[in-house]
Order: sequence, then C-alpha cells, then structure tokens
Amino acid sequence: MIRLPQPGGGVREYVPRAAPAAPGGVGPLASRTVFSAAHVVADPFADTTPDSPAAVDWDATLAFRRHLWSHGLGVAEAMDTAQRGMGLDWAGAAELVRRSAAEARAVGGRIACGVGTDQLTAPAGPAEVRGAYEEQLALVEETGAQAVLMASRALAAAASGPEDYLDLYGHLLRQAGEPVILHWLGPMFDPALDGYWGSTDLDVATETFLELIAAHPDKVDGIKVSLLDAGREVALRRRLPEGVRCYTGDDFHYPELIAGDEQGFSHALLGVFDPLAPLAAEAVRTLDTGDTAGFRAILDPTVALSRHLFGAPTRFYKTGVVLLAWLAGHQEHFTMVGGLHSARSLPHLARAYELADGLGLFPDPELAEARMRSLLAVQGGLR
Repeated sequence: MIRLPQPGGGVREYVPRAAPAAPGGVGPLASRTVFSAAHVVADPFADTTPDSPAAVDWDATLAFRRHLWSHGLGVAEAMDTAQRGMGLDWAGAAELVRRSAAEARAVGGRIACGVGTDQLTAPAGPAEVRGAYEEQLALVEETGAQAVLMASRALAAAASGPEDYLDLYGHLLRQAGEPVILHWLGPMFDPALDGYWGSTDLDVATETFLELIAAHPDKVDGIKVSLLDAGREVALRRRLPEGVRCYTGDDFHYPELIAGDEQGFSHALLGVFDPLAPLAAEAVRTLDTGDTAGFRAILDPTVALSRHLFGAPTRFYKTGVVLLAWLAGHQEHFTMVGGLHSARSLPHLARAYELADGLGLFPDPELAEARMRSLLAVQGGLR
C-alpha cells in the first residue's frame, strides 16, 4: 500500500498491482504507420541552470529509442516531446538528430526528425526564418532521416497573413529531397503558435493548409495534426490528396482516430506513445489482424492516463512522460533539462503513477512503487 496525495488536499491509500501487463509480440506493425515522439534523458550530475544549454545523458537517451524500436514503433525525434524550445536548444537538438539517426541506421529503426527555426533567438524577418528552416532541413536530410516540418514560433511572429506561410512552406517543399511530414501544432501545446497558417479562425487556417498540400502532394508524405479536436481531424483527413497520410497527434482521441471509419483512418505520431509503447504496439498488432474491437479494448483504457498527462497547461505533459520513464526503469532519475521536473504538482504526478500502474505499464511494479515512495518522501514529506 502507498499513500498518494490528492488534488483537494489530504492523502489516499492505494494498493499497487502485483504484476505488469503481459508483454505483447514483436516485429513490425503492418496496418498503420506509428511514430512515438521521444523524450530526452537529462544528465543529473551536470552543473546547469534552467537557462543553461541542455546537458543530455546520451547513453540513456539512445537506449530509450532502442526500447521504442524494439516494439516496432518509429521514433519521432527532436519534436516538442524532446523539449524543443522548453529546455533543448538547437545545438542540443542537432546533436540529438545526428546521434539518433545513426542509431536508427544501426538497428534498422524508422525515424523522422523535427525541422524548425529555434536557432533564432531574436525577432526575425521572413528571410531569416527561411534560412533557419533551410539549415535544419539540410542537417536532417544529411542524416538520412525523414523530415518533419514543425510549426515555427518565429514564423508565427513574422508572418503577416496566409500568403507568407504558403510562400515559405512552398519553398521548403520544393527544396526537400524526399516527402516530408507537415506538423500543425495547436496553441494548447505552444501558445506562441496561436493563429498559425495566418488566421485564428481554424476553418480559414485549414483552407490555407489544404491549399499548400494540394500544390505539393508529391512532397508531402503526411500531416501531423495536434489540435485535440477529433471531428476537425477527421474532416481534414477526408480532404487530403490521395497518398497523403494523416498522422494523428491527438492525445485525447487517438484510439478512435487510428481505428478509423468507413472513409479512412489516421496513422499516429504521438507523445503519449512514449510511455504507452508496449500497449500501443500490442494494440496495433491486434488491429493488423482485423480485430478492431480488440484494438479498442487494449487502447481505450489508456485514454484516462493520456488525458491526465496532457491536461492544461498541455505543454507541460513532458513532466509526466519523464516521470513514467523513471518509474518504469528506463532511466535512473527524475531530472529534466530546463528544470521541467518541477512543472507539475505532486498530486498530478501521483495520479499519473496510479493510472499507469493500473494499466500494468511498469515492468517491475515494486521498483515503481519504491521510486514513487522516494519522490513523495522528498517532495511531500510522505512516509
């Protein structure tokens, strides 16, 4: 039994499960393309401050990517889950891309890497934004990884309307050597991206987005939509040109979106699949057999944990993701780059532990309980 703090005050007794969920199978996934955005593991002994460049434990960071590949998932690297713009600067992200892409080649893992403009540290004009995107695109393509064109805070600040987005993205797509993934990240993940694609009206922004894709269908492998609006995603994916995939980034509605309907389905590029990797892979393998009900039976119960982790303010979901990686034994500490381990309350973290334990996500439940006890003792004085 462990005593867990509650959001309204006080503590509650919880009895952890005795054994993990049964492990799923191995091998590639067939019916869906599935990426897990992956977190970075900080070096806990580096003498840093929240404003310092990130100090990364490269061995543990790469080992976690091997864990994801071992379950058949692709890795979406250097995305917002890796704390791009929230502790990990471009120099750190560039090194992460190089190392992870080399590891992917070594083990035969699928990888896509984020391309942004975060080397810009001051307000920039359209030409500077273009140059920053070009620099990052060149690096990612040099490694052999697929590029994900991420939403840019600098572009959101510099653009005067939809035409600026169409011009810049059109230039990048013409320049790209291979089809890319376009990423529409909503303001709940990053408030600086409000009004992306030139309008705060999502219907208007959607038309601009679709105009871009229609003009360059041969250069767009797919789109990742992170708006947490299942109806909008379904409507958008039904309007995509043939051959352009929709990768759901909806951490609230992913089971129904991946399962799909009579008119299609979404693939996946999700931050929540970082902690859910074993269950996510098992669910998709079940779907590969045509068993949609079995797929939903595995994945639907995970939504409560995902909604908790991604609760407002959504951008701090990374804290719960790293907590669960520590509790599951994938790293030896609960320290994050930029000091982000302090971004969620102790009751929030306690609930994340309880929900994850209930799903059987911890390979060693006793280790997870012991580590949670140590966190509660240090941060909350609970014994």
